[in-house]
Amino acid sequence: MTREERYESARELYAKIGVDTEKAMETLKELPVSLHCWQGDDVLGFDHEGPLTGGIQTTGDYPGRAKTPEQLMADMEKVMSLVPGKIKLNLHACYAIMEPGQFADRDQLEPKHFAKWVEFAKKHGVGIDFNPTFFSHDKVKDGLTLSSPDEETRRFWINHGKACIRISQYFAEETGVPCVMNIWTGDGFKDIPADRMGPRMRYKDSIEQILSEPYDYNKVKPCVESKVFGIGVEAYTVGSAEFSLSFAAANTDKCMPLMDNGHYHPTEVVSDKIPALLCFFPEIALHITRPIRWDSDHVVLFDDETREMAKEIVRNNAFDRVYMALDYFDASINRISAWTVGFRSWQKALLQALCTPNEMLKNLQDENRMTELMVQQEEAKMYPFGDVWAEYCSRCGVAGDSSWLEEVKTYEAEVLLKR
Repeated sequence: MTREERYESARELYAKIGVDTEKAMETLKELPVSLHCWQGDDVLGFDHEGPLTGGIQTTGDYPGRAKTPEQLMADMEKVMSLVPGKIKLNLHACYAIMEPGQFADRDQLEPKHFAKWVEFAKKHGVGIDFNPTFFSHDKVKDGLTLSSPDEETRRFWINHGKACIRISQYFAEETGVPCVMNIWTGDGFKDIPADRMGPRMRYKDSIEQILSEPYDYNKVKPCVESKVFGIGVEAYTVGSAEFSLSFAAANTDKCMPLMDNGHYHPTEVVSDKIPALLCFFPEIALHITRPIRWDSDHVVLFDDETREMAKEIVRNNAFDRVYMALDYFDASINRISAWTVGFRSWQKALLQALCTPNEMLKNLQDENRMTELMVQQEEAKMYPFGDVWAEYCSRCGVAGDSSWLEEVKTYEAEVLLKR
């Protein structure tokens, strides 16, 4: 059978259980997912020479890391050519592009330092999301930034956050797409602290000051992201889940919560948290990753939790309420492949969720027909989703199978290995 014949057969099978595969594909084509720039250069950025710090770590030394803005943009373009769906860019502040002799520290960043990224975004017709960079800098004092007891240190990082608000507004106005601006710090302590509340009160005040910078909430979407622990801050993290959720809940007119599914205890799952938060928050944001034992930021795969997260967005019809972004960094394998696998995996998860007979399954649950629910949930897993995926990829002009890897190997030989 040809691909077209296989898809037509699959379409008819899905129609029998109330799933419109045409609608599923059209819906997915319009759902933006942010592609994170930091996979391409191991989270180093362009504004400093030092190592990655702040409780996070990139492992591996696979050749071909992007070392210049031009290289990073070229690598991202290669990924864009290999994945289906709608893309946004996701930038960290440390990826500012400055002319020689015109260095600006992070508290002095301006829109002009990201003009080349806006040019790149316009070239591809995409929006931009943004993240202040509260790590890998000599003004991180004793492992603290926005929660520091040193007022000079804290003021520097507050001003950095305010600068990022202004840059986010610039991104939104230039691209015509709202900019999600995520506030995350690795602030915390290696061992048991004597004061848990003090740092959190300073952190709360700092975020409030950052959000006092004027911005249009229809254009700039600030987020507060939590974390359970990090390297060197194992005992206590200032921005815990309870803190971040409480702050966002108290400021729903100014910001929203962002959940990174690597930032929780190993037995917690964000798929269960998504519908819980949607009961109370108009909008939420996600950083989609794959933790193994801890927040290790492995490449996103088409695994159980990834699929469950996608299901909760789809079955709750929350397409316009959930901002989706990838967040991982693997330096042990080809970085282009890492980007591509992760993006395609999330697209697969969303498409499979869109091809699930959600209304039928909900009705079975409401009618307490739990035996039938289990049977039908298991049966749905065996439907020919792969044929729908192949058709979707074809319509998006990309390979539906792993043949895209040959392009990556060629790019590696002709570009990456020559760096």
